Amino acid sequence: MKITAVKTFPINIGFGSQLVIKIETDTGIYGWGASGLSGREFAVMGAIDHFRPNIVGKDPNQIGAIWQDLYRGQYFEGGRVLTAAISAIDIALYDIKGKALGVPVYELLGGKQRDYVDCFASLRFTSEEELLTRAKILIKEGWNVLRLAPAEYEANSKGTFEPRESIAKVAKWVMRLRKEVGSAPTIGIDYHHRLTAAETFSFMAKMPQGTLDFIEEPIRDETSEAYESLRKMINVPFAIGEEFASKWQFLPYIERGITQFARVDVCNVGGITEAMKVAAMAEAHYIDLMPHNPLGPICTAASIHLAAACPNVAWLEEVNTPAEQPGTNSKEFYPEQPELDGARYIVSTAPGLGVDFNEELVLSKKFEPVETPRLKRGDGSYTNW
Repeated sequence: MKITAVKTFPINIGFGSQLVIKIETDTGIYGWGASGLSGREFAVMGAIDHFRPNIVGKDPNQIGAIWQDLYRGQYFEGGRVLTAAISAIDIALYDIKGKALGVPVYELLGGKQRDYVDCFASLRFTSEEELLTRAKILIKEGWNVLRLAPAEYEANSKGTFEPRESIAKVAKWVMRLRKEVGSAPTIGIDYHHRLTAAETFSFMAKMPQGTLDFIEEPIRDETSEAYESLRKMINVPFAIGEEFASKWQFLPYIERGITQFARVDVCNVGGITEAMKVAAMAEAHYIDLMPHNPLGPICTAASIHLAAACPNVAWLEEVNTPAEQPGTNSKEFYPEQPELDGARYIVSTAPGLGVDFNEELVLSKKFEPVETPRLKRGDGSYTNW
């Protein structure tokens, strides 16, 4: 079997955009993959254009060798654009191999270790009322793990974000939520690297013990030493890693005990090949995976297969819930995809990833790039989104 083509499909779907790839072979078997670098689809497509001559003609079964060739085959190794492209290719190759052998992808990873994968609900809110209403809907529907994603800055017309104003407001809302839902639900919060270390400490200092079960990426991750100092000041677990583009980026956070949940993104970190290595590193340090999954069914399926084959998994992220439907899993685009069973995914027995994509529909539509929102402070300076 030989690879004959690598095709790219940027699409507008739900609230944003996705980049899907298709790898075709001379046997008629094809595989689907996806890039996790949303908002930069053209950049990843450019990387795939560079990679294509090194892929076409190769045996798609040689997944590890192809990964090494793509990663090491240039002087400037790694980086999020290149590893997002490698991720999409790697996932598609696993889809091909699973289909060729007639087995689910997790069988290529040692077989399944669980029958289902529990999810946490990504709960976005712009006000106290929205937070409480959506949280109660989710809990009523059996979603007992909530990851809060405050977006209160959208309530002002300028889209400004002032950290100190935010932490005072959001702290009050979260404390009320915990009081109203009780101690049973697991509650975490994602501050999306909008804070400094000092601001993060101030936020957590306002939280009575037991209010939050984890905090996700409150500060940027480029400097692990900054997170290490923050780790010494805060007494709740950290969830870090959704932006990491390799096992090497995870290494200091895992080895130095900085994070307690590894937010690996299979569509960014280097695909299933690299994600399995991160999982092994995390397992050796008693750290559970908490996969990042904001994109669509291909990323969801790949993450389910990863989770099925690993012993150390906490929860998989889910954005399409009874409280919110951003539409990233449109059945118009993805006629075959994983289906939620309450707040979990049953591990599929379908060959490959168990996903199919409507190629003809995408080709009939024009793609418009979706730019990441910009946030500014009150003084007009830029801050992180």
